[in-house]
Amino acid sequence: MDALIPWYREHARELPWREPDVSPWAILVSEIMLQQTPVVRVLPAYRRWLELWPTPAALASDSPAEAVRQWDRLGYPRRALRLHACARKITDEHAGSVPSTVEELEKLPGVGAYTARAVAAFAFGKRAAPVDVNVRRVLARALSGYGDAGPATTKADFALMESFLPERDAPLFAAAVMELGATVCTSQKPRCAECPIVSGCEWHRLGRPSYISSRRRQGYEGTDRQARGRLLGVLRNANAPVPREELLRQWPDQKQGAAALESLVADGLASETGPDEFWLPH
Repeated sequence: MDALIPWYREHARELPWREPDVSPWAILVSEIMLQQTPVVRVLPAYRRWLELWPTPAALASDSPAEAVRQWDRLGYPRRALRLHACARKITDEHAGSVPSTVEELEKLPGVGAYTARAVAAFAFGKRAAPVDVNVRRVLARALSGYGDAGPATTKADFALMESFLPERDAPLFAAAVMELGATVCTSQKPRCAECPIVSGCEWHRLGRPSYISSRRRQGYEGTDRQARGRLLGVLRNANAPVPREELLRQWPDQKQGAAALESLVADGLASETGPDEFWLPH
């Protein structure tokens, strides 16, 4: 693992949230946007978001509806509402400054164990152990010889990563493991010839055995997620409340469409502004 930091310094991607003068708020925004979303899709949304709301107070002063609208098609739009709620809490309870400890960060809306540790490490230089899917894959392959890490075991995953964190440059080491998993030790086409730790990798030594999983990936076409996205897209682009009947015409299965609309309201992503009329939350 000693070779990771030198490798990272030479090969890390240039990303805006890694710039030396980036604010803790910008790092928090990036971490929430990057949840289950590829970097290439996050980059334009991240830049647009910070141009509009460079501080938590700026976002807190705007409406939840505008946050959802600007989230656009980034996916999992509840993250926009959580980030807005997060900005309000930071503004009201932390004088507009992102808190620096894992314990305080975990109390923010939408900030879980991974995000709290990532922000503590990358924004404040703390010796925290952020563990995402890429980190879990690298550790599973290098240490145990498994093709992938299997189901997450949060406490054990954090404990394992923490045991490898150096006393110095811990955030840099954490970023290096994540970068290795994202760019070299990838899920489908790992490039072992370019890996800085291949000589000590147990998975490579065993001949790269396949990981067998009983989980099947769920498609997107025709799902409740797609129905919700279709209806939310209409609300996002509307300049006035939209009648229920017009919304439900956007989806071929009326029953599924009605359930999707009901779930959007329950999640706070839509609001009923009048009898059978809906719009973004206010």
